[in-house]
Amino acid sequence: MNSSGKTVSKNPTEGSSSNGRPSLSRYESQKRRDWNTFLQYLKNQNPPLSLPNCSYNHVLEFLRYLDQFGKTKVHLHGCPFFGQPDPPGQCTCPLRQAWGSLDALIGRLRAAYEEHGGPPEGNPFGNGAIRVYLREVKECQAKARGILFKKKKKKKKMINHEMIKNPNP
Repeated sequence: MNSSGKTVSKNPTEGSSSNGRPSLSRYESQKRRDWNTFLQYLKNQNPPLSLPNCSYNHVLEFLRYLDQFGKTKVHLHGCPFFGQPDPPGQCTCPLRQAWGSLDALIGRLRAAYEEHGGPPEGNPFGNGAIRVYLREVKECQAKARGILFKKKKKKKKMINHEMIKNPNP
């Protein structure tokens, strides 16, 4: 412990990487990896895109591109297992990115965009079309698995209608 009562690590490299810089949290590492992946995706477009020329449409294309690497089975309407939470057999329905993964990805990319100097009002990851797309993916995947998400209604505060008797009238 130091004089202020805080515990001090005896290992000088704890909390930093081998190159002397502090190690990143899991979230920060993932955000950096996601950002670099998105920038690489833009570079691989024909013609290559620069970040200032990127719109929400490119973000939507990126999300659809990522589906090919997904691990979540999403049953199609014609599939006999459509709407079943625990299907009893195999089918040929496609694997897709899970809604929760896409939602978290967009959150990280939205933050990374602004950290790299992008204006919040022009953030393509925060566009309403992205939120609509994510909602549609969530609903589609829920229906395919037989899980329905219902909007939660705000609970009204219950007011105690009993009269409180004042002990000192």
